[in-house]
Amino acid sequence: MKFVAKTIIEVLGSPKEHVEETVKLLIEKAKRSKSFEVLRHEVFPAHEVKDKPFWTAFTEMEIKTDDVYSLVGFCFDFLPSSMEIIEPLNFNIEANQINDVLNDLIARLHQYDMILKNIHAENIILKREIEKSKN
Repeated sequence: MKFVAKTIIEVLGSPKEHVEETVKLLIEKAKRSKSFEVLRHEVFPAHEVKDKPFWTAFTEMEIKTDDVYSLVGFCFDFLPSSMEIIEPLNFNIEANQINDVLNDLIARLHQYDMILKNIHAENIILKREIEKSKN
């Protein structure tokens, strides 16, 4: 089953040139993918975030995938801020397909959770070491 989706990918950072270049690189990476096809894209100009030393820019992209796995894979790889399935409007997915997608999602969440816990533990150790060095 083919899926067509509209998605928005936002980049936040500094300086402005880096943000603009990163959006271009994301579009190039998406166009090289073998899991989905970029049907169209539009880049919106970078603008400064109010009261912050950051810039933000985004691209709106329309992609076509052959299956739900590729659609979810796009979300994992590109972390869009939003996604809207345009086609098909109605579809049936077998339970085993949903199970696979959910298990991939769970595995990725566990991976991120472990990374976060490791960084948190390292942060605690670093803070202790800084406190020791002050004394």
